[in-house]
Amino acid sequence: MNLRRLRSFVALAEELHFTRAAAKLFVAQQSLSKQIAELEAELGTVLLQRTSRKVELTPAGEVFLAAAREVLARFDQGVAETRRIGQGERPTLRVGFIVGAALELTTLIPGEFANRHPDARVELHEFGFADPSAGLAGVTTDVAFIRLPSSTYSLVVTPLFTEPCVAGVSTAHPMSSRERVRVADLLDEPIAIGRTDDSIWRDFWTLADYRGGQRVRNLVETHSQSEEVEVIAAGMACGITPAAARRYSPHPGVRFITIDDHPGSVVAVAHRSNQLNPLVASFVDAAKAVRDREPGILLTIQGAPKAG
Repeated sequence: MNLRRLRSFVALAEELHFTRAAAKLFVAQQSLSKQIAELEAELGTVLLQRTSRKVELTPAGEVFLAAAREVLARFDQGVAETRRIGQGERPTLRVGFIVGAALELTTLIPGEFANRHPDARVELHEFGFADPSAGLAGVTTDVAFIRLPSSTYSLVVTPLFTEPCVAGVSTAHPMSSRERVRVADLLDEPIAIGRTDDSIWRDFWTLADYRGGQRVRNLVETHSQSEEVEVIAAGMACGITPAAARRYSPHPGVRFITIDDHPGSVVAVAHRSNQLNPLVASFVDAAKAVRDREPGILLTIQGAPKAG
């Protein structure tokens, strides 16, 4: 098995058309067909179903596509990093994060890392709800601040703290006058949720575990945290959100109410298990060091939330 066969398969799987895939790879269609046939022979299974009208991935092909993309992405990343270092460029660490990152610890952790590695360069990359892995799944970041629960794939996860959850409701909603609610009070409400394919993430923020296998009756999908707040303020839905929304996303039309019986969300620093960048371990150590020396900040984050 070689990289050429993997690239040939990925191109064909993305195009699902031999002529277009061959043109994309700048090879003859006959050569592409040979590469795919040799790959299937080596694996001992059919990856693509071919008919005179279309090409489709088999279930085995779907699995292998994900693996092939990951292998190629990591190989290309390693080549690029090797070239940068060989040409004398500063070593670079790509840090991903989603909304809120590590809250009040966010600026302290890169600062601690910079003290340990003054010659390293840190790139910060923000990701929306669509990618709770903050770039780790797509191999576009080396390390990331993520929220759990979510699909962690083959990630190594180091929890930093657990944050309570609150319900965001419009100030015009009947529940807005309450100091506290229970999950049962929210199950018949429309729920706003960031659009994502991560089912574990989605289930947690839509209270799926409390619904007895029933789906949310009215789900309002949003593309960003600011959009979600506006949807809630307009009375279109309620939202289940981290308690930090009170500090980071105040809105005159939204009130955040304590949920008594929903578990908190864990903020963690994570990386892939076979990470190539040697700076990752040091970044994780820096994150743990900051967490351990800032008990006051953790108490603020983890303390019993006040009514908003």
